[in-house]
Amino acid sequence: MLYEIKNIRQYPNEPKRRWFFDHSLDLTVWLDGHGDILGFQLCYNKTQAPYALTWSRSGGYRHNRVDDGGENRAGKMKRIPILLKNGVFSPLEVAEAFKSISGGIEPSISDFVYRKLIGYPWT
Repeated sequence: MLYEIKNIRQYPNEPKRRWFFDHSLDLTVWLDGHGDILGFQLCYNKTQAPYALTWSRSGGYRHNRVDDGGENRAGKMKRIPILLKNGVFSPLEVAEAFKSISGGIEPSISDFVYRKLIGYPWT
């Protein structure tokens, strides 16, 4: 079940962020001063090959593979994760996985994210 990580760092001159966590996915939501959603990033398949779907009002959709920075670097520190291009996405499958664990967050957020997931452009 998704639960909110409270008291996350907020940055001056940036939209407010909220972070929701589950072992299978993370959801970060950016809000304007009125509490309306400006965008979100849903990271899923975290324990295997992680992916991120990002949506924003200004930029639309982006789907990426997450390179966690830990590839075969024996004796060296793990690098920062980065997003790489990847066009393979199953919106209905991810939407249903999200819906099944989002009951603990307010409907204004979970419904919005779910609608955006199922509304992902297929082409």
